[in-house]
Amino acid sequence: MNKIFYIFLFCCTAALAQVERVEPPFWYAGMHNPELQVMFYGKDIAKYTPTVNNGIVIKNVVKTENPNYVFVTIDTKDIPASDFVFTFKDKNKAAFTQKYTLRQRKEGSALREGFDSSDLIYLIMPDRFANGNPANDNVKGMGDTANRNEPFSRHGGDIQGIINNLDYIEQLGATALWSTPLCEDRHNRGSYHGYAQTDVYKIDPRYGTNEDYLRLSQELKKRDMKLILDYVTNHWGSEHWMYKDLPAYDWVHQFPGYAQSNYRMTTQFDPNASDIDSRYCMDGWFVSDMPDLNQSNPLVLNYLTQNAIWWIEYADLDGFRVDTYSYNDKEGIAKWTKAIMDEYPHFNIVGEVWMHDQAQMAYWQKDSKIAAIQNYNSYLPSVMDFTLHDAFGSVFNENNAGWDSGMQKVYDNFTNDFLYPDINNILVFAENHDTGRFNEIYKNDFNKYKMAMALLVTVRGIPQIYYGTEIGMAGDKGKGDGDIRRDFPGGWQGDKNNAFTLSGRNAEQQKWFEFSSKLFNWRKGKEVIHTGKTTHYLPYNNVYVYFRHNDKETVMVAINNSDKEQAIDTARYRQNIKGYTKGKNVIEGNVTDITKQITLQPKSVIILELQ
Repeated sequence: MNKIFYIFLFCCTAALAQVERVEPPFWYAGMHNPELQVMFYGKDIAKYTPTVNNGIVIKNVVKTENPNYVFVTIDTKDIPASDFVFTFKDKNKAAFTQKYTLRQRKEGSALREGFDSSDLIYLIMPDRFANGNPANDNVKGMGDTANRNEPFSRHGGDIQGIINNLDYIEQLGATALWSTPLCEDRHNRGSYHGYAQTDVYKIDPRYGTNEDYLRLSQELKKRDMKLILDYVTNHWGSEHWMYKDLPAYDWVHQFPGYAQSNYRMTTQFDPNASDIDSRYCMDGWFVSDMPDLNQSNPLVLNYLTQNAIWWIEYADLDGFRVDTYSYNDKEGIAKWTKAIMDEYPHFNIVGEVWMHDQAQMAYWQKDSKIAAIQNYNSYLPSVMDFTLHDAFGSVFNENNAGWDSGMQKVYDNFTNDFLYPDINNILVFAENHDTGRFNEIYKNDFNKYKMAMALLVTVRGIPQIYYGTEIGMAGDKGKGDGDIRRDFPGGWQGDKNNAFTLSGRNAEQQKWFEFSSKLFNWRKGKEVIHTGKTTHYLPYNNVYVYFRHNDKETVMVAINNSDKEQAIDTARYRQNIKGYTKGKNVIEGNVTDITKQITLQPKSVIILELQ
């Protein structure tokens, strides 16, 4: 009897161990695309023949050169939310089974509204924002341990810390949250940034759990705020479990092995580019510990597409920011983007296209007439305005406007707006987690900060701000990325002051926060800023004046970037001032007469609601 029992136990244990991973771990009923490709991973699993019950049709089975993988495509059309069973057979005999679940989608899931120009996005690095659960700072088996004295180490910030401080973000006036990646990154050093992911279905345990991320989404929804996931299609980390046992040699780009990207994204559309240069841009690895994914492999592309859709459904997401978008396989990333937008037509995806020419950036936005010359469409709704960012990084130190300096540089950026297919759907920003800190560049000059933020939130597009700048945080990129990713004061037990609260902020921090929150909250209800037209005027004496206007309202913005007081004659702006005689100052609250002239202090800005 005991012998029979042990044989039975051994067989069951062997069967259970046969399937080590199933991805996606579950799916959803009623998707626009009913085909689902389930990846099963386990020792020599490919030698078995998969079947499935409940009348579900297997449309395709793909086996690769690695016998530890099998990819099974099923048709979920008209299959309700339910459990069903895959049976793996050996010579027509059942060897083991695997339960699978189709979950019920949230009502209206397909028609979810993504982030748009009515939003203001708050970008955080979760490891550096707030430590809400010190118990998960160090996790067994995850090599990169917490050490706040080391800029390149983990500091302990987590999802609970974000949740604890959502009231602060809401009070600031932000309406959407973009966090740098939260999925598992088990590298021994520098894993805090999250861009070398090692499991794309699992939140890193030092940040929390998948359930914690879902809770973050729910807490944001309670505040009518949106959640944007930072998605990485171009590469994984070299510690990714799948990279340790590749499904196929061409799952990643091989040279063989590693070769560095040349980072020359212009080769993606340059008609004169050589094949080798184009290849090393798209296929070269971003860095040596980030294997470059091969989106031209249909299995890879489908894996990434399904993973992205799974997170949208699971976490009730409102958008993606896609890292290194223009380094991907050009055709592959377009298919990935289109598949997501077909599933969610009102979703939004912004791609990091870090280029310094408007035509080159506009090439990557959906329905670009520039890209159409080459019969290409990325289907990407939004791109990041890096040329405006470039101007933010220098213009406020240029007291005298030249032919292409001072506020003329800002004016010139907007003259190329005609290149973008959807100008209101581009991301505008003064800085992010990869760039120099604005307050470091300008030595915490409050007047320059006010000019910059006023510009940022009143021009076309979707404004994005970087955590801590609103209280005067700085950081020197010359000292390494860790310094531009400093800890938010008050996010850790024992911090000297807690800038998340009014009582905890010092006088200087409160000055910055008060200005920022007043400006950002004003923007929330301003349709004229979200979708209105822009008319701007050539800068004179380094003074830049522009208007945002629609049929109901006109807002006038005047920025004096010179170091001298300037008086501007309002007669020049009659096209937009029309019959208005005064303007309410958005920040100061006072009313300004605009019938003749307006006097601007050195390095100052006024925003007027015309009356």
